[in-house]
Amino acid sequence: MQIISVINQKGGVGKTTTVINLAAGLSQIGKKILVIDLDPQGNATTGLGLSNMDSSIDTIYEVLNGAKEIFEVIKKTDFENLDIITSNVDLSGLEVETADDSNRAFLLKTKLTAYLNNSRGFYDYVLIDCPPSLNLLTVMALVSSNSLLVPLQTEFFALEGLTQLMKTIERIKVSLNPNLKIRGILLTMYDKRNKLSSQVEKEARDYFNEKVYTTVIPRNVRLSEAPSHGMPVLIYDKSCPGSKSYFNFTDEFINQETTMGSAA
Repeated sequence: MQIISVINQKGGVGKTTTVINLAAGLSQIGKKILVIDLDPQGNATTGLGLSNMDSSIDTIYEVLNGAKEIFEVIKKTDFENLDIITSNVDLSGLEVETADDSNRAFLLKTKLTAYLNNSRGFYDYVLIDCPPSLNLLTVMALVSSNSLLVPLQTEFFALEGLTQLMKTIERIKVSLNPNLKIRGILLTMYDKRNKLSSQVEKEARDYFNEKVYTTVIPRNVRLSEAPSHGMPVLIYDKSCPGSKSYFNFTDEFINQETTMGSAA
């Protein structure tokens, strides 16, 4: 079972959209998926049809503050094989509340390991939607993960922000999670009419080589609309360009598993 964080400290790059649609794509081919919404904005929560406004005590915040165990807060979505641990604004207080805890970077890992070692639930993939910053919550996700998926928008400052993220990942590998690796970089918000998009794509591919997925995710109105209906675009509109790209990306993601397996 793989724990994969979807991460980029820049906001609005397609992290949550990627989490929701990769989860939906994998669940449609029979994989069991758990999404952990680790962003206090709770966008993955609403994007999968649940509320981030109710003062529910069954969220990831209660797990991290010690009030609940993971198995107590997992919620079903309306989509087969796809469960979620929701988030809301309460999560934003966690950094201050755990200031005296020297082990706080390991809180999520400890809870996840305990849950996965107990045979209460089996998932093929746990996908963690990280907040758009390099704060404690992101560090918790990095410590807990086997690998990272980085959505990279094909816009001007994209690669600059990625350099900072790489430095953070290296620091985490040295001190907290030596086995962490980047699974891949997904180019998002691609506009083929825009010369800058193809320029950023070329730079990313030149620099990161095979780490950059072949699939690119285009700018697409339906991708933006789908979350407001509480569903992945793959279900909201199967035939739009955004859906087709995420279906292709799901295939590439699964094929990557095969090549990683044979390489091992």
